[in-house]
Amino acid sequence: MSDLEIQISKNLLKILRDSDFKGHDPYDLKAHPFFLNLIKWGKKNKITEITREIVMELTYHYPIKSRWLFNIKSAHNSKALGLIGTSIEEFSLLENFDKKILENSQNRIDQLLYSYKSETSTGLGWGYPFDWESQRLIPANTPNGIVTTAVGEYYWTRYKIHADSKSLENCSKICEFLSNLPIDSISEDKLCFSYIPNYQNHVHNLNLFVADFLIKVGLEVNKKEWIDLGNKAVNYTLSDQYEDGAFDYNGPPEEPQKFIDNYHTGFVLRMLGSIHFYTSRDDVEIALKKGLKFYLDNFFERNGAPKLKPDKTYRVDIHSAAEAINCLTFLSSYNVNAFKQATDVLSWTIENLFDKRNGDFFYGLEKSRFTGRIYRSEIKYIRWAQSWMLRAMSRYLLYNEQNRLIL
Repeated sequence: MSDLEIQISKNLLKILRDSDFKGHDPYDLKAHPFFLNLIKWGKKNKITEITREIVMELTYHYPIKSRWLFNIKSAHNSKALGLIGTSIEEFSLLENFDKKILENSQNRIDQLLYSYKSETSTGLGWGYPFDWESQRLIPANTPNGIVTTAVGEYYWTRYKIHADSKSLENCSKICEFLSNLPIDSISEDKLCFSYIPNYQNHVHNLNLFVADFLIKVGLEVNKKEWIDLGNKAVNYTLSDQYEDGAFDYNGPPEEPQKFIDNYHTGFVLRMLGSIHFYTSRDDVEIALKKGLKFYLDNFFERNGAPKLKPDKTYRVDIHSAAEAINCLTFLSSYNVNAFKQATDVLSWTIENLFDKRNGDFFYGLEKSRFTGRIYRSEIKYIRWAQSWMLRAMSRYLLYNEQNRLIL
């Protein structure tokens, strides 16, 4: 195991802890009233649309100054807290990590997660700390499946490592919330979970995050209803896989977005890997191997850089890098090239997106729509970059040291 990778992980956790796990997010600026109005205004005609795009492009070029100008403060993010907490649990199994640092960090994570619970009609749920735009404006702290399953993964990992009954109880409460999200019953054996309690949508990665969590917790606590719901959700996503192995971002009855990108593909494949582990379903394994081949063949440059889409390299996003390392390590038993690709992505990321002076990670490499110039966006997001890279590092290091995955 590389001493460099261990040291990077230790320093990154220290940086996060010293900031009290606060930071900026790609979407916090868009929650400002000026940008919410700009987005609406930009839909009126071509001129206002161009104006909107110019303003947004400027914020991409100057992300730090933009947040200073609009007084956007750093904040806690529950999804980041869940990812960091899961990483801490995995780091605790490594030989060369200071257990006192991990314990102190975990105690603070627990306090923050408890304080940021969202109001739910049933069970436990968490949301984002800012307003965000989907089919409509979603108010800050609205509980949603993506954030809640990220927090759930922390409690699940803690339960698996320590047999902690309180963590399993939290997982069950999370399943109560997830199982009551809006469900579109596509057919007798297919359904799709919605992102939030407010309305119905069809997003494959969210659908599988919820399905995976319901299945594994349901098996652990003998809750057949959750297992059945999870398997029907899996059926829905499998039925919408393209012939070449790809998955679109959304599914029917919505119009296909034709948005097939790196990190959402990684999410779908990683969840299929976990679901196959718990269900041994042959159709899941077939879809997973097909999708993994498509992922490996289409989403990476020869030097290890993660492409945004099969036909588009930029932006080269830290989120894509982190999920690739995470996903390909997790799925290393399904393809002989997976772990080597994870190692190549990690090496490229450390070389190109790691701040060697400070010890954390930049957002990515952008291509200017003004000039076509490639530039590095040096803002450091707490959720999008630091917590995901910490999560990728903990999984990679644990597998590399002990050939071990926490499932």
